[in-house]
Amino acid sequence: MKTLLIPLLSLLALAAAAESRTFPVTAGNHRVTLTFGAADRATDTTVLAESRQLMLERVRTAPGEFLKRSVVINTRNPALEPPPRFAPGATAVLLNERETGINRWDDQLTLTLLGPAPAAVDVIITPAPDAATIYLLGDSTVTDQPRGDYASWGQMLPRFFDGSVAIANHAESGETMKSFLFENRLNKVLSTLRAGDTVIMQFGHNDQKRNWPQTYLEAHTTWPAYLRAYVAEIKHRGATPVLVTSMERRTFTDDGRIRSTHGDYPQNVRDVAAAEGVALVDLQAVSSTLYTALGPELAPLAFANAGKDATHHNAYGAYQLALAVAHGLRAAAVPVAEHLATDLPEFDPAHPVSPAAFDLPFTTADVAEAPRGN
Repeated sequence: MKTLLIPLLSLLALAAAAESRTFPVTAGNHRVTLTFGAADRATDTTVLAESRQLMLERVRTAPGEFLKRSVVINTRNPALEPPPRFAPGATAVLLNERETGINRWDDQLTLTLLGPAPAAVDVIITPAPDAATIYLLGDSTVTDQPRGDYASWGQMLPRFFDGSVAIANHAESGETMKSFLFENRLNKVLSTLRAGDTVIMQFGHNDQKRNWPQTYLEAHTTWPAYLRAYVAEIKHRGATPVLVTSMERRTFTDDGRIRSTHGDYPQNVRDVAAAEGVALVDLQAVSSTLYTALGPELAPLAFANAGKDATHHNAYGAYQLALAVAHGLRAAAVPVAEHLATDLPEFDPAHPVSPAAFDLPFTTADVAEAPRGN
């Protein structure tokens, strides 16, 4: 097992410039231990990993105070173990053009330190093969959005755990349950999934698109059949499946309520969860309550592209939905909920924190194009 000790000056330079730094690693889970602080000043550091996964939020130290914090970060590459001769299979995930060169599909671990006064004196990286893993499957509202003001609940979720589990976000923009299967993304997840791991799935935004006949799933037939097949594969490996209904789009009616655009798909997710005895997080219900509470004037402040995008979220909106998922896991008594952070913020979608009071260093200055499937 190889340990990487990163020198003091290199990490301080990274913090001062708020730039990303990559370290060569093998695919898998890695424990990353950072020592925050500075001898002559107070510090305030937020840590992002890979494609902007929120690992640690606003770690503060007083002058002369030093504080160690550890997290587990998952890295991977597209490769799959070649199948035996004459057996069906594939040797790699079929990545799309937007994933070329992206941090989450390389043999490196990427860290970014940022904030009003970021500083760390060292970082130690060690393999963590025994750490449990939470796998995320889904579309653009779940994937780690790499730039601009776009964000998803999947990339905010690591902040709400205690640093003892890894979150492997395999979601990707434009994905459906069919394409996730055909592009070997499910194979990639199953190739490393172990007993005791957790798989959280949220599809639906793209599956319902009749204009995509190659991946369309009909609400009452093929849609629940695919859900059950995914659940069966996960259970077969001793892991815990969790189903999540798709959050609503920001479409208000004249009386200030959210109009549902998902038809019967969310209800069929609920029905499959009940029939299969698996946990459910109802983001459709939570998001409708949240957007209604914010109202037509404030709700755009939860969405990307300065509110012009009515589907995808910014850091504020993604953070609120990640909180909803974390509290949903705890309410459902999913085993991995034992690893939720002790400082898990309270969450009430009917009385959300004001967007004006939300202050998380996250957004990049570059402009991001709309995700696939938008």
